Amino acid sequence: MTRAAPHQRRVEPGPGQESVWDYPRPPRVEPSTRHVRIEHAGTVIAESRRAIRVLETAGAPVWYLPPEDVRTELLEAAAGETVCEWKGTASYFHVRVGDELARRAAFTYRTPSAGYEAIAGYIGFYASRVDRATVDGETVRPQPGGFYAGWITDEIVGPIKGEPGSEGW
Repeated sequence: MTRAAPHQRRVEPGPGQESVWDYPRPPRVEPSTRHVRIEHAGTVIAESRRAIRVLETAGAPVWYLPPEDVRTELLEAAAGETVCEWKGTASYFHVRVGDELARRAAFTYRTPSAGYEAIAGYIGFYASRVDRATVDGETVRPQPGGFYAGWITDEIVGPIKGEPGSEGW
């Protein structure tokens, strides 16, 4: 088990909860049959029971959906890429529903690094950039800070990186 940063106190998970401090580093890839749904501008963008969670120490789970379960016609390529030390190079999409544009709201790893091949071509969404994302009907909260794409549900306890004071983790 990884310990929380010295100035942070790890929240002990209760029944049915997970601590982000029990997630591994490097991150673990985990298939899920839970019902994941993304909505924007009154439209269902994606819905799946075949998602993959990526779990990394101190971060909320990041959910990736198979492209077959995403309305990819609503995605527009966005300029720029980022590099994750574990997963490799990510490219981004805007989500467009009519005149409504959610900038860089989705991303993918087309050819991820070794160990992360399971998410190749799968699409992740920032909960903070779409109107609603849910897991089994529960509306998720975005991981704090805006940089990470983790989704927080009531079963996830922290502290979670991105919160004030976590800059040095």
